[in-house]
Amino acid sequence: MSIKTRNLYILMIANLLISASTTMIMPFLSLYIETFGNYSEAYVQRWAGYIFGVTFLVAFIFSPIWGRIGDKYGFKKILMFTAFGMSVSIFLMGYAHSVTYMMVLRIFMGVVTGFIGISNAFIARQTDRSEAGKVLGTLQLGGVTGMLFGPLLGGALADFFGFSSTFIITGVAIFVAALLVSFGLKEVQPDLEDVKKVTYSRREVLKHIFKLRVLMMVMIISLLIQVANFSVQPLLALYVGELTHTDNVALLSGLAFSAAGFGNLVMTRKWGELGDKYGYEKILNILLIMAAIFVLPQAFVPNLWLFIFFRFLFGIAIGGMVPCITAYIRLSAPGQMQGEMLGYNQSARFLGNVIGPILGGTMAGFVGMSNVFVFTSFMFVVAFVLLWFSLKSDRKRHVNVD
Repeated sequence: MSIKTRNLYILMIANLLISASTTMIMPFLSLYIETFGNYSEAYVQRWAGYIFGVTFLVAFIFSPIWGRIGDKYGFKKILMFTAFGMSVSIFLMGYAHSVTYMMVLRIFMGVVTGFIGISNAFIARQTDRSEAGKVLGTLQLGGVTGMLFGPLLGGALADFFGFSSTFIITGVAIFVAALLVSFGLKEVQPDLEDVKKVTYSRREVLKHIFKLRVLMMVMIISLLIQVANFSVQPLLALYVGELTHTDNVALLSGLAFSAAGFGNLVMTRKWGELGDKYGYEKILNILLIMAAIFVLPQAFVPNLWLFIFFRFLFGIAIGGMVPCITAYIRLSAPGQMQGEMLGYNQSARFLGNVIGPILGGTMAGFVGMSNVFVFTSFMFVVAFVLLWFSLKSDRKRHVNVD
């Protein structure tokens, strides 16, 4: 096995564990807060939202910083620091005794949540441009699998071992992944002399992003993907309850949410390969239209199983967007600023994680739950139009590409 292939599989495993850890607390976070004291239901729900969202908000700020440091000093050290940091923060959550203690740990977790973005930059830098989509699509399988099974695993562990032990077990698992990264990963820097000679200021990086309109647009699309995913998340159980009459609403809503993840798994690598062959921008435009078409019927379906079917198709569409976006950034950015650019892209995704639940809950209160899906479809149509016009104005978009 080559060094590059070994690096890819190591980071797939690490991404799986870390993605799972960021989502596993969703099923029982409010229940864990209840163990801290005798609180009202409104208090618990409010703090559950704060504690869950603050990690993504802090990560939104720090992702470009880690990318910039990685560009300058190498990505492996940053991967080690963030992995060990995640391990420690989650391990200590098992000993939390107040919402303040939990909030501080979740803020620290946000500071060190740059691992996935940096792993993309690490793999992108050592991958040939001709196969970037396929390789990055393969890497994404780890993150998608973690997000898919994280909530299910978290709920199961909590039932068997309790809330505190679940955090401790997860912290130890990530510590093992951090050791794997530390001793198994080898950084490949074929153009080391050039890397030392060329450095870019933050202003130059931002100027490059705004100069290439397509580059800026794909980052906006990254945000839209997360808004679309997370805007329906707090509503899913209620919506499933309207579509079916059963006592197993929690199980069925989990199935509906996971359907999109399974769609991701089925096609994410294939979309990356198609992007390598026909152009990432072209595939991304196709996927935006597909996403708009598949999300719209979710507002009008008469039964649960049809809803789950369209969630699966929607997952197929959005599953190809992330590797195509990452590969396009790899193509459009000079090697010495790729880490920071991918950090900005990761920041856009984290911001979508924060905006999505707030936007979805607010819209549902004013216009109804079904109209949230209509609005999401409209967002993808707008993204398609903006990307199409950006492509028109960026005929020379590969000028300044290394």
